[in-house]
Amino acid sequence: MSNFGTLIDSDFPVLLDFYTDWNEASTTMHPVLRDVAAAMGDHAKVIKINIDKNPELAEALRIKTIPTLMIYQRGEMRWRQSGEQDANTLIALIQKFATKT
Repeated sequence: MSNFGTLIDSDFPVLLDFYTDWNEASTTMHPVLRDVAAAMGDHAKVIKINIDKNPELAEALRIKTIPTLMIYQRGEMRWRQSGEQDANTLIALIQKFATKT
């Protein structure tokens, strides 16, 4: 993913979901992330990255467990967590960073 730097260089929080199609926990997160994206609207980006299609990026970011979620803002990682998360937790985290713009 050659445009990763451009992707995360945003004044708004960018929630990244590193996943695979064959992992049940990853697929469980899909509707959660849709809810988060709908709730945040233009105040954040939600981007899904399939690690099977982006192995170099996954290795560079040391993705060991999926799903792994990260929040970036202005090119800096602000938060990282592996495993499933609920929509309300993710929305609250994103809102916390969105208010710091």
